[in-house]
Amino acid sequence: MSGRPHQTPLGSDPVSHRPTGNTPSHLRAWAELLRLPALFTVPGDALAGAAATGARPTPRTLLAICSSLCLYEAGMALNDWADRAEDAVERPHRPLPSGRVRPGAALAAAGALTAAGLALAARAGRPALTVAAPLAATVWAYDLTLKRTAAGPLAMATARGLDLLLGATATTGSPRRALPSALALSTHTLAVTAVSRRETQGGSSSAPLAALAVTGVLTRTLSRRPAHAPVSSNGAGTPPARANTAGTHPARANTAAGTAPIRGARGTAAGTAPIPGARGTASHTLHAALTAVYAATAARPLFHAVLNPSPPLTQRAVGAGIRAMIPLQAALAARSGAATTAVLTAALAPAARKFARRVSVT
Repeated sequence: MSGRPHQTPLGSDPVSHRPTGNTPSHLRAWAELLRLPALFTVPGDALAGAAATGARPTPRTLLAICSSLCLYEAGMALNDWADRAEDAVERPHRPLPSGRVRPGAALAAAGALTAAGLALAARAGRPALTVAAPLAATVWAYDLTLKRTAAGPLAMATARGLDLLLGATATTGSPRRALPSALALSTHTLAVTAVSRRETQGGSSSAPLAALAVTGVLTRTLSRRPAHAPVSSNGAGTPPARANTAGTHPARANTAAGTAPIRGARGTAAGTAPIPGARGTASHTLHAALTAVYAATAARPLFHAVLNPSPPLTQRAVGAGIRAMIPLQAALAARSGAATTAVLTAALAPAARKFARRVSVT
């Protein structure tokens, strides 16, 4: 969060100049409270989860995205409500301590957004609701209790992982195949949250250094495309070829199924991974490019925070870590073979950067 000096808008009493109605200042106050630019990092969770299952996004995936957006913003409003006393000292320019948004209104918004998020998840199906409910509980537990404990970063990481699994579960009814992607996103979130705990004080390079190491490990992991990942450009992976019946000749088995045997550049039969052609090369290139963008977005500000762990540079590293979630989500989708989903997710990054210049995401 910003390290601006303690002051209220126009240098005046915050209560007597509290904005009312739908005035531009009132709307901006809510935009700051909800950290609207950070919303661009949310849809990629569900999209990456759906991609990890090998299925195309469906209307249920869209419901999962809307549910995630509501639960995310509920957490933002609840966060500032829970931190209002601390913010009055360290961040008096925030909407609640400056008097631009009433604490009761923020708490009511958190409750309403949580209810909306759970209702949308229920529309996506009972399996989706079984993921959304613990996600909402984790958000509230983090903001009200866990944030100030050693379990805080882990709780935040759990919430982000559950958000990805929400997309997978809403799309196919099962989160199992999305667990590796959820673990990668959770690990990044854990590192960024650990850095954010000292963003207003600075003074320690240990958390940025650890986050930098995590970024390196995730980059290396992402660069290794899983052996089972299909090559696709239609936005979703395709299921792997079925194994041949034991004791049956490949050509005969395929003929019985009414299909011709599949052979790659090296003549591999169906049931083995074919050597990708031009489409596969483009998919690999996209995957590598998105992985590199993720590494560059997250690593450079963290490196600066390691060299000089001042509050401004630490806050900049946290903001970059939040924005890096978009190329990370896109890289995870590309790694799963969902090229179109990866491109659509990555396209959210420019908008996130643009709006982050107007409203802080930390």
